[in-house]
Amino acid sequence: MVLKWKVAGWVTVGALAGVLGTVQIQAIARSDKVALPLQELQQLASVFGMIKSDYVKPVDEKKLITDAISGMVTGLDPHSAYFDAKEWKAFQEGTSGSFVGVGIEITMEDGLVKVVSPIEDTPAARAGLQTNDLITKIDETPVKGMSIMEAVKRMRGEPQTQVVLTILRRSENRSFSVTIVRDKIKTVSVKSSVPTPGYGWIRISQFQNRTTEDFARHLQDLYDQNPKMSGLVLDLRNDPGGLLTAAVAVTAAFIQDGEVVVSTNGQLEESRFTYRAMPQYYTRGADPIGALHDQTNGFYKKVPLVVLVNEGSASASEIVAGALQDHQRATIMGNQTFGKGSVQTVRALGKDAGIKLTTALYYTPNGRSIQAKGIEPDVWVDETAEGNLLADLGTREADLAKHLELPNGEAKEPDAAAVKERELAREAAQKRVEEAQRLHPNERLLPRLGSAEDFRLQQALLFLQGKPVLRSKTLKARTAEESSAN
Repeated sequence: MVLKWKVAGWVTVGALAGVLGTVQIQAIARSDKVALPLQELQQLASVFGMIKSDYVKPVDEKKLITDAISGMVTGLDPHSAYFDAKEWKAFQEGTSGSFVGVGIEITMEDGLVKVVSPIEDTPAARAGLQTNDLITKIDETPVKGMSIMEAVKRMRGEPQTQVVLTILRRSENRSFSVTIVRDKIKTVSVKSSVPTPGYGWIRISQFQNRTTEDFARHLQDLYDQNPKMSGLVLDLRNDPGGLLTAAVAVTAAFIQDGEVVVSTNGQLEESRFTYRAMPQYYTRGADPIGALHDQTNGFYKKVPLVVLVNEGSASASEIVAGALQDHQRATIMGNQTFGKGSVQTVRALGKDAGIKLTTALYYTPNGRSIQAKGIEPDVWVDETAEGNLLADLGTREADLAKHLELPNGEAKEPDAAAVKERELAREAAQKRVEEAQRLHPNERLLPRLGSAEDFRLQQALLFLQGKPVLRSKTLKARTAEESSAN
């Protein structure tokens, strides 16, 4: 059996760089013969010639071609993209767990780069950057109008070089500049703890190359501490995705061997594939999940399980949540996930460039597509006991321009009325955030995930203990139709 090796890429919410995607990496482009529209290509050549001869100043030919390719690909949907040399290198670094940069997770808001979180023990954290800081300039270049890929590219660089970020901190009503020395950033994708005796918590922040091995090691440590553990919380909040094979491995730790984890379906035969909870679907070598099963006597196939998700849970993390929900293996708790249900194929264009092209949709074991819908939790729980501060500030797949819609798979723009409604909701949420920051200027807006003050974690533990859970009275599902039409 020949298995396709697939990767889930980067997300715009909680991302280290780039955009969402579940992708299949291929070494070369397809060589199938395709009928070419000669008249349109002649027109393209004519425009190229006019720009070369008539534009106000000389233009680099290579840049013209790459810009044309980029425009052609990015005009399709939010997740198809062209990578130049720097972006191609950054993409390859994205799943390795290390890169050279400042050490922040970012998103875009109102055309500016927003700090989702500074990564612990990185140059950004040591420089004092905070969650919700807005970056208005990178060196002397305004961020307004810049893509998230461009912003990431400018903030990354060589080790020990400097970058100057201009920060707008609305909670303090001030703008200031900070000089940060770039360094190698290593991200740890798996953490675990014992939040209360008899129960475990394990968090995956992104599915990376080492996630499967680290995940198995953390689960083994939790088991060694308490072989009679009464329940486990798998925390996928703000997990933007990552390696699909790692997501299959994580799911395989909890469901029965051979059960379906996820399937993909597209126009190409190679895009139609089913992944199962078997080692050949997630590893090429040693099987840490199988070893874990043997060393714990299959404990994690039956331990009571709650999975925490939110609007920042996307792509590969939605695959895990959807599979565990369909197999009735876990209770999903939190709020509706991002809704990234499309697959991208990445193909190299020579040694220093590539494209990422949407080629399929993925489906949960029961045949559900979550494209522009997301996974709805079994138990809706607010961010805090007082309600939600940040949920309405998050962007979901259905909010993105040219997002694909089912059943026809057409690219669609959100309806103007729906966009206005979302803007009003975000404005109201922003006011709540600013008021919370004013009343508690030196405190985190939300407690650190996994801490004793983590409200959703405490509700998950109560659920596992069979105690009443404080369910949300305001959170509800947003359908694709509600996002794109009023």
